[in-house]
Amino acid sequence: MKKNAFYAQSGGVTAVINASACGVIETARAHRDRIGKVYAGRNGIIGALTEDLIDTSKETRSAIAALRHTPSGAFGSCRYKLKSIEESRAQYERLIDVFRAHDIGYFFYNGGGDSADTCLKVSQISRTMGYPIQAIHVPKTVDNDLPVTDNCPGFGSVAKYIAVSTMEASFDVASMAKTSTKVFVIEVMGRHAGWIAAAGALASTRENPLPILILFPEVVFDEDRFLAEVRKKVEKFGYVSIVVSEGLRNADGAFLAEAGTRDAFGHSQLGGVAPVIANLVKDSLGYKYHWAVADYLQRAARHVASRTDVDQAYAVGKAAVDMALAGKNAVMPAITRTSNSPYRWKITEAKLARVANVEKKMPKKFISRDGFGITPSCRAYLEPLIRGEDYPPYRGGLPRYVTLKNTPVAKKLDAAFEI
Repeated sequence: MKKNAFYAQSGGVTAVINASACGVIETARAHRDRIGKVYAGRNGIIGALTEDLIDTSKETRSAIAALRHTPSGAFGSCRYKLKSIEESRAQYERLIDVFRAHDIGYFFYNGGGDSADTCLKVSQISRTMGYPIQAIHVPKTVDNDLPVTDNCPGFGSVAKYIAVSTMEASFDVASMAKTSTKVFVIEVMGRHAGWIAAAGALASTRENPLPILILFPEVVFDEDRFLAEVRKKVEKFGYVSIVVSEGLRNADGAFLAEAGTRDAFGHSQLGGVAPVIANLVKDSLGYKYHWAVADYLQRAARHVASRTDVDQAYAVGKAAVDMALAGKNAVMPAITRTSNSPYRWKITEAKLARVANVEKKMPKKFISRDGFGITPSCRAYLEPLIRGEDYPPYRGGLPRYVTLKNTPVAKKLDAAFEI
C-alpha cells in the first residue's frame, strides 16, 4: 500500500529552500502510484509534534512550480532542536504517533546539521516502535558547513549576493574616498565557518581589482596586524572594503560581538561585529567609515539568486524522493563536483551518520597566507557556485512570489502535545 509523505523546513530559510520543496512535491506527484499525499509541517518539525499539518495536494500545479522562484520557507520553519532519544523519548514517540495516524511512511527533513541529526534519530526510533519510516535529509544551509557534500543548497545564492554587494559598495566607497568614507565594513553570516565571508573576495576581479580584506572565523583576530593591513590598503588605494564574519573570535576564543544570550539550538547570540570593527578603525586610524549588516537580506535575495544554486536545490529535493522510492533510509542527497573546468556536478548518496552534527570549516588551503584573503584554489571552488542568473518573473517592477493556501489537515489524535 502506498504511504503519504511528510516534508518540513528547518532552521534559517534561504533564497532557494522552496526550490527543494518544489523538487520534493513535484517528484512525489509524479509517483502517485507509490506516494499518496505530501503533508508539510507548519513551522517545521513543530508542525509534526503538534499535528499541525498542511495538505499540499490542495495547491495547484502552477503554485507548486512557483515555489522554485520564491524565497523563504513557504510552510514556515523553526529553530527547534529535538534532544537525544534518551532525554526526549516522548517527542520522538509523538512524531511516530502522528505519522502512524496520517499513514505517513516518508519523512523529508530540509535543513542543516541539526536537522540531519533529527532525521537520523527518527529513522532509528521508528524501527524500535515497529512503524518504519524512510527518513531522508534534504540538505540546506547558507553557511555551507555540511560535510560530505561539495556545497550546500542556499550557499551559492548568498555567496553571489555578498560578492555583488561587496563589489557595488566598493565602487561607491572608491568614488567618495578622497573627501569622505575610506573604510566600508560589511558583516556576513558564518558563526564558525567563513565560506560566506570568503565570497566577498570574489568582488575583486582581474578586470576590476578591488582592495578587500576578509576576516574569517577560522583565523584568530589580531588587532595590530589587521590595523596595519587597513592602513596599507588605504594608503595604496585610498579606501578599503572589509568583509567580516559574524563569528570572528579573538585570541581568547571569545566572539568579538557576543551578546551573552543563546538561541533555540544553544548557539551564542551574536550582537553585531561590524560596528566593533568600524569603531576600532576609527579610534585607531581616524578613518571615516560606514558599516552594514547583511543579515536576512543575504539569505532572502531571490532576485539575484545563482542559477547553479537553484538547480542544485531542486535536484536534492527530487533526489530525496527518488532515494526514498528506491528503499533508502537515513541518507542525504549530496552534491559531488566531478569537474571544475568546465564545472560539472552530480547527486550522490551520503549516510546520515557521516553528516549529523559534523561541521565543515574553510580548509587552510583556501585562506591566503596573510589570513585576509582567499587563494586561487578557493576562487576556483567558489566561482562556479555563483554562476548563472535565474530571475523570478516580475510585475509592476517587483518579483512575483507565491503565497500558498496552506490548507490544514484534520487532526486525528485526541491529545494535544506541548512543546
